[in-house]
Amino acid sequence: MRVIRGLHNLREEDRGCVATIGNFDGVHRGHQAILDQCREQAAVLGLPVTVVVFEPQPREFFAGDQAPPRLTRLREKVRLLVEAGVERILCLPFNDALRSLTAEEFIDRVLIDGLGVRHLVVGDDFRFGCDRRGDFHLLTEVGAARGFSVEHTRTFTLDDERVSSSRVRTLLASGNFSGAARMLGRPYRLGGRVVPDQQLGRTIGVPTANLPQPPRPLALQGVYAVIGELPDGRRLLGVGNIGWRPTLGSQRPVLEVHLFDFDGDLYGQRLTVFPCAKLRGEVKFADFDALKHQIGTDLQRARRYFLEHAAAGEQAADDTLPLASAPLAREAVISDSSAGLPADHDDG
Repeated sequence: MRVIRGLHNLREEDRGCVATIGNFDGVHRGHQAILDQCREQAAVLGLPVTVVVFEPQPREFFAGDQAPPRLTRLREKVRLLVEAGVERILCLPFNDALRSLTAEEFIDRVLIDGLGVRHLVVGDDFRFGCDRRGDFHLLTEVGAARGFSVEHTRTFTLDDERVSSSRVRTLLASGNFSGAARMLGRPYRLGGRVVPDQQLGRTIGVPTANLPQPPRPLALQGVYAVIGELPDGRRLLGVGNIGWRPTLGSQRPVLEVHLFDFDGDLYGQRLTVFPCAKLRGEVKFADFDALKHQIGTDLQRARRYFLEHAAAGEQAADDTLPLASAPLAREAVISDSSAGLPADHDDG
């Protein structure tokens, strides 16, 4: 597998491939079906599968903080694409230079001169180029003249519903981790490298592993019953908070995880976190004592949730996890708001 960052890093041996283009955010089952199509044709032609992705994603470039939250960081996306059989990933920087290319220039520079594409798989609603002239019809027309074939993607549905990144985001935001897992083909997960932080949790007997998150909109925000997977493969139950920690203040979003009955040093190690059930939204408390009291309640609720689900979270060899289909029943949360906000109000 090879990750190619920018057209200037393409080599002669990268030419000649079956390719597809897209964000592939989440690499869900719809994406996996597209990659299946690519592999089928690649086997016929004896060529590698290449996926073209963009960084940042185009909607992030144009909409900034108004863009939809990402489901996967680039590192995770690459890992998932490789697991799906992709042999090369061309990551193009989405910038003013790329966005200013016409559709014909994009085809010439990226697909023909760059990758030497022999077969292309794209959606029949695919649009590209600064002039918005790039579409399935143009690709088919140019391909017939320049020596590559074009195939449209097959729509992948579950229960008569199209699988999409936006649908996965909606399910996650609603606390339906079971439904999201069906669309992804795996449980949703977060991760990162554990770094030192304020270590306030240790002062109240609740040490946390802190994983900084990218400073962009979050697919999840709040407090969750989670399962943490250690570098050695062990899985432990716990509670995780993801967001801006409004009571303490934070310069960037962070995922902080307390693992039950764990005493060890995780600094510098990578931790994978599986959210299983949403306990509540993120709340700004009047003071640290109020936050401490709520943390105690969160820990009790998470332990009770896992007990009620019969140790399903102790699986280490597969992805059988106790995933909720909705947030847990609300319980009183005392915030410092004088406006009488509801318990799960998320003031981020």
